[in-house]
Amino acid sequence: MPSTTAAAPSRLGRQEFITLMALLMSIAAIGVDLMLPAMGAIRESFGMLPDSTAVAGLVTAYILGLAASQLVYGILSDRFGRKPLLYAGIGLYVLGGLASMLAPSFGFLLVARFIWGLGGAGPRVLTLSIVRDTYEGAEMARLMSFILGVFILVPAVAPSIGAVLTDLVGWRGTFGFALVIAVLIGVWSLRLPESLAPERRRSIDRRAVLESAKIVLTNRVTVLSTLTLTLLFGVFLSYIASSELIFTEVFGRGPQFPLIFGSIALVMAVGMFINSWLVGRFGVTKLIRLMILGYFLASMSLVAVVLLAGGTPGFWVFTLSLAVMVLFQSILIPNLNTLAMGPMGAVAGIASAVIGTVSTGLAALIGAFIDRLFDGTVVPLSLAFAVGGFLCFGLVRAIGDPDSPVLVTTEGVARLDAALDTPAIIHAPAPPTEAVNG
Repeated sequence: MPSTTAAAPSRLGRQEFITLMALLMSIAAIGVDLMLPAMGAIRESFGMLPDSTAVAGLVTAYILGLAASQLVYGILSDRFGRKPLLYAGIGLYVLGGLASMLAPSFGFLLVARFIWGLGGAGPRVLTLSIVRDTYEGAEMARLMSFILGVFILVPAVAPSIGAVLTDLVGWRGTFGFALVIAVLIGVWSLRLPESLAPERRRSIDRRAVLESAKIVLTNRVTVLSTLTLTLLFGVFLSYIASSELIFTEVFGRGPQFPLIFGSIALVMAVGMFINSWLVGRFGVTKLIRLMILGYFLASMSLVAVVLLAGGTPGFWVFTLSLAVMVLFQSILIPNLNTLAMGPMGAVAGIASAVIGTVSTGLAALIGAFIDRLFDGTVVPLSLAFAVGGFLCFGLVRAIGDPDSPVLVTTEGVARLDAALDTPAIIHAPAPPTEAVNG
C-alpha cells in the first residue's frame, strides 16, 4: 500500500513515476549494455587478441565502482535527502564517462570505468530508497516489478544501439551517447519531489550510522535475502560479461549478438511484468520459494544438456535454456529485493546501500572468477548456474517464514533512538502477513 508520509510522488502520475524510476535505474545498466558490442573494437584499439577475456574487466571494474560507493550514497541520503545525492551521482557518472571516452590506454580505461561505476551507483541506490520511502509490502513488490520490467528493456535494445553506434562513431562515441542519455534523464528527474521528509532524516553521527548498519546486518530475512541476491547476480554478471565472447567464439554468431542478447533481455522483461500478477496470486514469500525451486531444477537440466553435448550444445538448445534461467531470475530479483528491504523502513537509505554494496561487490568478484574459467565451451557458465541454484535454494529454505522477524525489532529501534539521542521516526509498515506474503 502507499505510505501515508509526504513521500508520495505528488507531482508525478503513477506511470510517469514508474517510467522515471526505471530510467534512473537504467543509467547504471546503460554503462554496461551499450558497451558490449564494442568489446571487439576495444580489443582492436588496444592491440589485444580477438579472444582476449581482459575486456571483461571493464564490466568488473564498473560493477566494483557501483559497489564501492553505495554505502556513501545511502548514509548521506538518509541525512540530506535523496535528490542532492542523486544529482551528485549523475555528475560523477558523466565525469567517469568522459574519462573513459578519452582513455589513452587500457589501464587508464579500467580506472575510468571504476569512476564511472562510482557515479552509476547513485541512481541505483537512490531509486530503491525513493521507492521504499513511497511504497511498502506487496504494493512495493508490484511497483518494483513494473520498474524493473521497464528497466530491463534497456539491455534488450542497448546492444543493438551500441552495435550501430560502434560502426558509426566508434567505441568512444558510443560512450559519449551513454553520457547524453544520463544528462537527459537527470534533467527529467528535476520533476521528482524529495521523497524523504525532513523529520525522517537521520544523523550521520558515527554511532547512528553503525547502529543503522547493525539493524540491517542482524535481520535474518534481510541478510539471507541479500546473500541469495548476490549469488544470482554474480552468475548473471558472468553471463553479461562473457556473452559476447560465448556467442561469437563458441557459436559463431557474432553479427547476431545484439539481437540474441536483446531477445533474452526481452524474456526478462516479460518475467518482470508478469511478476506483478504472480505476487498478487501467490504472495512474495511463496513465489520466491516456487521460483527458486524452478531455477535450481532448470540449472541442473542445463548442466546435463551441456555435458551430454561435450561442452558445446546446439545454439538453440543453449539459448532457450539460458532464456529459461533468466526468466526465473527476472521474477526472483525484484521479490528478493522486496523481501530484503521490507524490514528496513526505518533505515531505508543505509539498508538499500548495504544490500546494494554486498549484492554488487561480491557478485562482481564471483562473476570475474567465473569469467576466468572460460575454456572455449559453455561448461563453466552452466556449472556456475547449477552451483548458484543449489546454494540459493538452500538460502531461501533457511529464510523460513519471514512473518515474525520481518519488522525492525523494538530493541533495534530503541538502540537507534539512543544513538541519535532523538526519537526515531519509523515508517509505519503494513501488517507483516499482508505486506510480505501478499
